[in-house]
Amino acid sequence: MNDRVRRHTELFNASFRSGDWSPFLATFTEDAVMSFGGVPVGPFHGRAAIAEAYARQPPTDTMRVDSVRSEGDTDLVRFAWSAGGTGTMRVCWRDDQVVGLTITFDS
Repeated sequence: MNDRVRRHTELFNASFRSGDWSPFLATFTEDAVMSFGGVPVGPFHGRAAIAEAYARQPPTDTMRVDSVRSEGDTDLVRFAWSAGGTGTMRVCWRDDQVVGLTITFDS
């Protein structure tokens, strides 16, 4: 796992445990876009909209990374929720910040 994915995952899990999403959200650019594949939610455009999404419907579990495939400024991350279930994150980076995040849950 590369450092940027490790940091992203560690901040996500720490924010889940504390309920304070500020440190995690600070890693997104102001113009970031977060979208979901296969579920009727989003997309969310901009850090403020992403923060609002986390406030309204926060995640319900921590995650672990199973694998990472990197291509330049994009990481394709296979993950598993601690309580069960898996998915994929496509994380696009600009200057070590998340500019795009697409999350797809496996059925």
